[in-house]
Amino acid sequence: MVVETGRDPASALDDLVAVAGRIAAAVESVIDGKANAVRLTLTVLLAEGHLLIEDVPGVGKTMLAKALARSIDCSVKRIQFTPDLLPSDVTGVSAFNQERREFEFKPGPVFANIVVGDEINRASPKTQSALLESMEEGQVTVDGTTFPLESPFMVIATQNPVEMEGTYPLPEAQRDRFTARISIGYPTAAAELEMIETHGTASPLDDVKPVAHASDIRDLAAAVRGVMVSDLLKQYVISLVNATRSNEELRLGASPRATLHLLRASRAWAALDGRDYVIPDDVQALAVPVLAHRLLPTPEALVAGQLPEQVLAGIVARLPLPARR
Repeated sequence: MVVETGRDPASALDDLVAVAGRIAAAVESVIDGKANAVRLTLTVLLAEGHLLIEDVPGVGKTMLAKALARSIDCSVKRIQFTPDLLPSDVTGVSAFNQERREFEFKPGPVFANIVVGDEINRASPKTQSALLESMEEGQVTVDGTTFPLESPFMVIATQNPVEMEGTYPLPEAQRDRFTARISIGYPTAAAELEMIETHGTASPLDDVKPVAHASDIRDLAAAVRGVMVSDLLKQYVISLVNATRSNEELRLGASPRATLHLLRASRAWAALDGRDYVIPDDVQALAVPVLAHRLLPTPEALVAGQLPEQVLAGIVARLPLPARR
């Protein structure tokens, strides 16, 4: 089903909720008991952003990324990040064509609608940086020539905690390109029992069929951009981000890009509820997944065991909600 542009906003939101519901159902048929993680993934997709999934091995990070990719009829490429991976292995390379006697560009796996980057922090920082331009500007420059990327374009990267052996921490500039970071966590006992029953004989990914097209996602993203945000709520978002920059427990606060990402994600979160306006609850629900991975605690905060997520939760709790004047 293709969502028609130029339609009544209420009808477009109804279509958005219906299509997003089908995608969520397809993903949840593979990932049991993680409805909130699936919703956050859909939020990032509709906000035209990129997602970082960080957790210990074996909890379903790659499975979640693959399930989303298979539920949408679009081009999908997977990159297995390793220490010997080169930037050209990601972006592509210019090769000499003997017949034509000229160089021609051979696109790399980044030229896809959904790019699944598995264990991104196992590659060197030089290779990680190959994604910077594509994630921010939707284009790739190789040998002085710029190639546009087709919309929708989403990078879903998985990584193990940096304490794991053989990993490189993502640079600040790379983390800032990701709209949100989520952790899947271990399943509940009931979900794990269901997993044993359904995953024991075959991969549930084999049964996932596309329930939406790339054109649907483009139209849904356009509908999300039309969700209203009041001036008071915009000021609330700015105040929240500014509070991270002046907090004594943080040596690096959220960037202006983080402000834009939080606003876009809040629009998508509201649209998934069928609303054409954003409320403070939307911003508060997304503050930690959208902002926490961009923050750097001070050495004193690290010694005290204060994680950025805890600092951010305290800021959200203390910040006054916007009130009508």
